[in-house]
Amino acid sequence: MKKYVPPKQSKFGQILDVAVLLVLTIGALYIPLFLGMAGSAHIVQTIESPTWESLNQNAAMVEQWGKLGYDTAEAAAPLITARFDYSFSIFALIAVIVTIIGYYAIMLKFSEKEYREVIAEKFGEE
Repeated sequence: MKKYVPPKQSKFGQILDVAVLLVLTIGALYIPLFLGMAGSAHIVQTIESPTWESLNQNAAMVEQWGKLGYDTAEAAAPLITARFDYSFSIFALIAVIVTIIGYYAIMLKFSEKEYREVIAEKFGEE
């Protein structure tokens, strides 16, 4: 039985693979930001002339805000009153489901093709 030797990939093919993976990675990280689908604290409650007491902050909390670098002389109302937006889009949910199922189907198809190639190289065609 001969020893299996995998096919060699050219340098250009390797560079192309790395470039495609880099673009996909950056795209996966930044496209949701550009489309406004990511981020937090979209909902801000407006409070007329806020004070630390009206924002339900005690002296210890005010001190911690100061340690974080915020000016404690002025109430950081937009920061404290910001809430996460937990709404979601049905379209976005369906797009994610279709993408995951499509990716799974493509991986099964490619894996089957590669598996058959390795078996054919190792044991010959039937």
